[in-house]
Amino acid sequence: MARERWSSKLGVILAVAGSAVGLGNFLRFPIQAARNGGGAFMIPYFISFLLLGVPLMWIEWTIGRFGGGFEHSTAPGIFQTLWRKSRFIKYFGVIGIFGPLVIFVFYTYVESWLLGYSVFAVTGKYAGCTDSQSMLEFLRGYKGLEVNEHFSNLSAGYLFFLATFAVNVGVIAFGLSRGIERFCKWALPLLLIMAVVLVIRVLTLGTPDPAHPDWNILNGLGYLWNPDWSALKSGKVWLAAAGQIFFTLSCGIGVILTYASYLTKRDDVALSGLTAAATNEMIEVVLGASLIIPAAFAFFGTVGVQDMAAQGWDLPFVTMPLILQNIAFGRIFGFLWFFLLFVAGVTSSISLALPAVAFLEDEFNLTRREAVAVFAVVAFILCQPVIFFVADGVLDEMDFWGGTVGLVVFGTVEAILFAWVFGMERSWSELHVGSDIRIPRFYRLIIRYVTPTFLLVILGVWLWQEWWPIILMKTVPPEQKPFVVMTRVGLLGLFAFLALMVHIVWKRRSLLPQVDEETPA
Repeated sequence: MARERWSSKLGVILAVAGSAVGLGNFLRFPIQAARNGGGAFMIPYFISFLLLGVPLMWIEWTIGRFGGGFEHSTAPGIFQTLWRKSRFIKYFGVIGIFGPLVIFVFYTYVESWLLGYSVFAVTGKYAGCTDSQSMLEFLRGYKGLEVNEHFSNLSAGYLFFLATFAVNVGVIAFGLSRGIERFCKWALPLLLIMAVVLVIRVLTLGTPDPAHPDWNILNGLGYLWNPDWSALKSGKVWLAAAGQIFFTLSCGIGVILTYASYLTKRDDVALSGLTAAATNEMIEVVLGASLIIPAAFAFFGTVGVQDMAAQGWDLPFVTMPLILQNIAFGRIFGFLWFFLLFVAGVTSSISLALPAVAFLEDEFNLTRREAVAVFAVVAFILCQPVIFFVADGVLDEMDFWGGTVGLVVFGTVEAILFAWVFGMERSWSELHVGSDIRIPRFYRLIIRYVTPTFLLVILGVWLWQEWWPIILMKTVPPEQKPFVVMTRVGLLGLFAFLALMVHIVWKRRSLLPQVDEETPA
């Protein structure tokens, strides 16, 4: 069976950029900046981008392409090609399948809320909700957490989940170039158009409430960007900036490895990786920062923005609808807001599904449609606890272990493998194969010393400050503890199952005639 390839350089760049562009750009970034020193936050943010984000993008593109030369599209096989003498490194690579799968499970459900609210915005279903409390009750009814005048059960929310799940599976089933690449080629431009329209509308809001002349867009932008220089003394701010770079670029998940594995040996990874990273940063810093915080400030002032930060995943469903339905053509702009986030979510979630599908294709010789069918059944089953126990901490627990811990651990392992095991000389040469640019040589030192050290410090500080309270569930409400324990047991079982699959595959390989894995195809 012929191995799939990207049909164009633009296609793979848009696909990787689409994987990175998501809820983090339009929601997480402005909130993190507002919480952590405003404009001063951008100093550690851009330092983290240059010392952590860009190097990791180059690392993942390079080792992904290298592993793809041996027909490995997922981290277990790719890690093994980097360190052939190790018997255990492939099991660290399991994180590169486990993390994306876990994130896909809860991310798809949140995505379905956005699809539902896109419809609700156009039809005016939440138009009668005129304050935060009533809007929150609407959301709780939609999630099936309470019966109210808007919803009597979970049926509407579940139908939108089924539709969202079907969209994701459908795109993946069409394959790499006819599915993911084609979808991202129209989704990214559409996303940008909707974002620009919304930003223009927000920036022209002026002073919506004459009774509060200081509540205006200019002061809203100032709230976000005026620097609090004292924040630079806080280690928490630097960790938050590094965490945002990880989150926004989709580094350390395993997705970019899989995307890059479908490149040919001569495809440029240096310029492509940099272009994908820069595209994401432009969308985040220019467009993402110009929407929700300035708009919320213009309508609710400083106190309203501070209260808004505590809403978590509920943020886009409570604050922004209240704002948008109070302006002309609010239903249209409400639709644009939610559909923008939905499209951004889909470009991310289809990438999250690919590592598991690619693993089934590569290691079990399944066709794309067979692999997608197996993935769909497993993922659909795993989604059910998130849907029915969303109020019991299941979603947050999966987010933490799949999207935070796994991400940092995986990023640390691949950085060390690239710079110290594969070897910096060999890695640097591999990075520049087919490259249209020459990366400044000081990045050799950054990739070899600074990036791994940065990651180890982040991991060490987190372990020192947070590990034991998290294990003991000291911050978990008593009524949620049984559900959290069950979620942890389920996640541990899933990881063990994936590790067992990797073990079976390599056991079977050891019985086959050995091939040379010194030079990729």
